[in-house]
Amino acid sequence: MNCCNEKSVIALPAGEKLCKNHFIDYFESKVFKTIRQFDLIGKDENLGVALSGGKDSLTVLHLLKKLSKQNQKIKINAIAIDEGISGYRDKTLEKAKEFCNENNIKLHIFSYKEEFGLTLDEMLKILNAKPCTICGIFRRYLLNKKSRELKLTKLATGHNLDDECQSILMNQFKNNIEASARLGPKVGLIQDGKFVQRIKPLYLCTEKEVTAYAFMNGLLDDFAECPNASQSFRAQVRDMLNDFENKFPGTKYSIVNSFLQILPLLKQKFKHEIIKVCARCNEPSANELCNACVYLEKLRKSILEVR
Repeated sequence: MNCCNEKSVIALPAGEKLCKNHFIDYFESKVFKTIRQFDLIGKDENLGVALSGGKDSLTVLHLLKKLSKQNQKIKINAIAIDEGISGYRDKTLEKAKEFCNENNIKLHIFSYKEEFGLTLDEMLKILNAKPCTICGIFRRYLLNKKSRELKLTKLATGHNLDDECQSILMNQFKNNIEASARLGPKVGLIQDGKFVQRIKPLYLCTEKEVTAYAFMNGLLDDFAECPNASQSFRAQVRDMLNDFENKFPGTKYSIVNSFLQILPLLKQKFKHEIIKVCARCNEPSANELCNACVYLEKLRKSILEVR
């Protein structure tokens, strides 16, 4: 069923076909409803947006900038992490800089090279480890540390419904239910000054919808995927979910909606998690040393062995 007499540009899982204008209205309404429904943003915030320069993060930044224009007490900052992935991150960072310059948004860029002494590409030549494992650890570490230093009240990420589906299933496959308890539109189990609250405004939007919105609004004219992504476990789960969604439309919505029903129980079960601090860097950690320091020590030892 079409929304009007205009040419349809996208079909929703329920079967409705929307034209460009109606789709944009539908998408923006969904995001702003998600923000209200899960109380993601207050009336007075110093918000950060984790900006990669890709479709998801640009879409979040674009929409939160709109929100800040309606409420001057909501300030917007962008944080970009330069992992040092040759031929990829340099290009997406150019897009990020361009967007922030055009929209008068302060962009803070932090790099693995400056913070840890090596780019991700250099790390991968030394360590025998999966790229996404190392990258994820250092990226999360820097995002939290720098958000806290910048005194941000919350950090918005571009995670969409597809990402959440993948994380839910990955945790199930790995028997890591405690990790699932930290998921949801608001990330984490408890509020603590060591962590800047992370939020997901695109939580109920599929990747297909985000991609369509980004292209229709001129946020993206090309689609680039990290060259390391195909090596990840997440990529395998993503392909499996996409296959199910093609055969049984609405599968992804069903997974996330059913998960939201049990999420309060999971958070209640694991709410007594004790947050420690790393003995070396004083950042939050589940163990004596945080994962970032563990890998930095491995890198240091590997370099010394080569010498």
